[in-house]
Amino acid sequence: MDADDVRPFVAAVATAQLVTVGADGAPDATFLPVLWEDDRLVGHVARANAHWRRIVDGSPALAIVTGPDTYVSPSWYAAKAEHGKVVPTWNYSVVHLRGRVAVHDDPDWVRGLVTRLTDRHETGRAEPWAVSDAPADYVTKNLRPIVGVELLVESVEAKAKLSQNRSDHDRQGVARGLTADGRDPDGLVQQ
Repeated sequence: MDADDVRPFVAAVATAQLVTVGADGAPDATFLPVLWEDDRLVGHVARANAHWRRIVDGSPALAIVTGPDTYVSPSWYAAKAEHGKVVPTWNYSVVHLRGRVAVHDDPDWVRGLVTRLTDRHETGRAEPWAVSDAPADYVTKNLRPIVGVELLVESVEAKAKLSQNRSDHDRQGVARGLTADGRDPDGLVQQ
């Protein structure tokens, strides 16, 4: 995956697994909606999720952003008929964002985040909903059960295994095989 593709990839997926290690040495992982803003990945978790209480502010963390993935049958490769030297594999795309994590148990910070997340996902809709559309007291009540998290991104690692090591004929076979299985090959095989 090219460096220019990383931010659009993260924006399109819009979710991540946040992985941290608490003071007791035990790992935690939580799925959360995210926005990548400048050098920060921001998101929120449910207050009922004990993960946020075990985060040590400023400690190292990893956010895993996973794109589409699929099994690839060797029967889809043109090479199967040519020489038979084929094996099954798995195609995938993933971005690892590493950095220092902080918890934001601040209603104003969380409101700002939820507003930006909502705006991001409502943009382009015929009738976009905005946080300000709901009564203020109702919004405040519904923000209490969530806590913000922020990853100060220090490094980015992108990986994509999309049959790019295969011939054009093999990749075309993978695309046809995925289509026959009812899967859209876009994002699953390098075209």
